[in-house]
Amino acid sequence: MVEETEKSSTNPSKGEAEKSSSSTLTVMNVNNGGGDESEAEEGEIVGGGSDNDAAAKDIAVPPVVKHPLEHSWTFWFDNPSAKHKQAAWGSSMRPVYTFSTVEDFWSVYNNINHPSKLAVGADFHCFKDKIEPKWEDPVCANGGKWTMAFDRGESDTCWLYTLLAMIGEQFDYGDEICGAVVNVRGKQEKIALWTKNAANEAAQLSIGRQWKEFLDYKVTIGFIFHDDAKKLDRNAKHRYSV
Repeated sequence: MVEETEKSSTNPSKGEAEKSSSSTLTVMNVNNGGGDESEAEEGEIVGGGSDNDAAAKDIAVPPVVKHPLEHSWTFWFDNPSAKHKQAAWGSSMRPVYTFSTVEDFWSVYNNINHPSKLAVGADFHCFKDKIEPKWEDPVCANGGKWTMAFDRGESDTCWLYTLLAMIGEQFDYGDEICGAVVNVRGKQEKIALWTKNAANEAAQLSIGRQWKEFLDYKVTIGFIFHDDAKKLDRNAKHRYSV
């Protein structure tokens, strides 16, 4: 799991701790070996400078190891203050950050507002890199979406679990996943999972069931084709339900 990898990358092993302790002792011995300890004043570096410099260079700084994801992903934000009724849908949407490792995901996620802290009207997306969260995108054009609804301020945990399931490749039909979006509105928040081939009923039903299982979501959810949404808007009916 992504969470487990993140934790393991930030907690040093016993061997690493012992190695660090040994390095510290080496530095202390070098600093204390070049002069009379009784005559050294507080803060004074005792010993030849050239020897100390050489010893410091011998202490290698371990490289930062990052754990790559199978795909790169991009966060997008649709700012409600930039939306205009007469503007084309999606014209105010902007990419925020693209990440491709576990560590980069957490560095971004831990420093952005979660859904409960976003302004009413905001839309926050996480899509596979090179796929725009729009019906017109070629990858999304023939797809659809599953949607879950939450009371205002109650979607934070499910949003995180949705992201982890996506980027951690937990879905059996992961290639069908385009991305996810959380929509913040006055009385509720919605999370939608976008897929690319709405006509593949077996894949969509599998994704819907697994998504509910990952989030322990008990309410029935429905799947809407993007084509139906474009033609019928809010009157579009669910083609599948789980």
